[in-house]
Amino acid sequence: MPSDKLNGVTRTFRALRHRNYRLFFLGQGISLVGTWMQLIALNWLVYRLSNSVFLLGVVGFASRIPTFLLAPFAGVLADRWNRHRLLILIQSLAMAQAFVLSFLVLSGTITVWLIIVLGLFLGCVNSFDIPVRQTFVLDMLENKEDLGNAIALNSSLVNGARLLGPSVAGILIATMGEGMCFFINGLSYIAVIAALFAMRIVPRQLAKDQPNLVQNLKEGFSYTFGFTPIRDILLLLALVSLMGMPYVTLMPVFARDILHGDSHTFGFLMGATGIGALIGAMYLAARKTVAGLGPVIAIAAGVFGTGLVAFSFSRLPWLSLILMVLTGFGMMVQMAASNTFLQTVADDEKRGRVMSFYTVAFMGMTPFGSLLSGWLASWLGVQNTVFLSGMFCAIGGLIFAVRLPGLHEKVRPIYEEKGIG
Repeated sequence: MPSDKLNGVTRTFRALRHRNYRLFFLGQGISLVGTWMQLIALNWLVYRLSNSVFLLGVVGFASRIPTFLLAPFAGVLADRWNRHRLLILIQSLAMAQAFVLSFLVLSGTITVWLIIVLGLFLGCVNSFDIPVRQTFVLDMLENKEDLGNAIALNSSLVNGARLLGPSVAGILIATMGEGMCFFINGLSYIAVIAALFAMRIVPRQLAKDQPNLVQNLKEGFSYTFGFTPIRDILLLLALVSLMGMPYVTLMPVFARDILHGDSHTFGFLMGATGIGALIGAMYLAARKTVAGLGPVIAIAAGVFGTGLVAFSFSRLPWLSLILMVLTGFGMMVQMAASNTFLQTVADDEKRGRVMSFYTVAFMGMTPFGSLLSGWLASWLGVQNTVFLSGMFCAIGGLIFAVRLPGLHEKVRPIYEEKGIG
């Protein structure tokens, strides 16, 4: 049944009509709770071991810099290889990293430098995971019109886990230590790997005689940055990722030193971000069409930046939680709407490469932001750093809004060809 004939609730969850996507949704949902638990526990562990804001930034840099370097090549492989098999391998490697980290913590042999090494390894794994997983969404759908809804539901999944994972992590850290969070994360990967094995995927027809990898990469770069709407979306996303996203790295400092809390406070702050992001994802899932996403992206960047600016002034835990909801909403809407737009307008044979540059903009810029925020925080203080971060994001959203009319003219022929109103 066409999506415009469905009622509100059914339309919001219409991608779940597809068996393969239902399996993915369930398995990934379980795994992502563990992923967020590990992220929260890792930041808390580093700050507990080092009491250093700078080392928080270094760990963030180490875990994400491989994405900046490797994601473009991962996009080429996503277009050339079997994405289903790639994902099984990628998830298995991530599970192994979680179990090793758990063993080192529980045995008392963990150090910050070992955390950095394991972060580099997981960063390499994630460099391939994100572009492959994003492009694999289309392979799971029989009705390609449900792509935008599937991406929005993916985002709601991520942020439902963001809501639950940090809360559980805060309790486990206080009662059983960080190592148990890492162990549970390792177990959670079993769910998504089992879901991948249970899927019935029709193999894509791959060309036998393909250009070499470097030629494929050049072709993808020229296409991505030669089309103004895709380029501008990626540039705004890169700015927000560089200046705005690293606020997560500074959250342990806000929780302990600004709001005078503990690991529970840290978990609640991250959980509040998850609530806002979940609301944003559900808002996108309920939209009937991908048309009109340009203004949504611009406004969302402004909301995200404004939320960070206001949060930097807050000294009250309850007010900080409210502002984190606002920040999470803006962050998720901008990221997921950008994802939907890019996958909608990109050529099918180049989608993997476009999404690899999306990965570079979204995740690859974050390590530089982590180092920058750590350095600025040690010089200007964490509150002034978050204030500046928010201002840059809000200004970026304003510039993008000014450029929207010209971008609409370039996108209109593609929407008309695809029958998008």
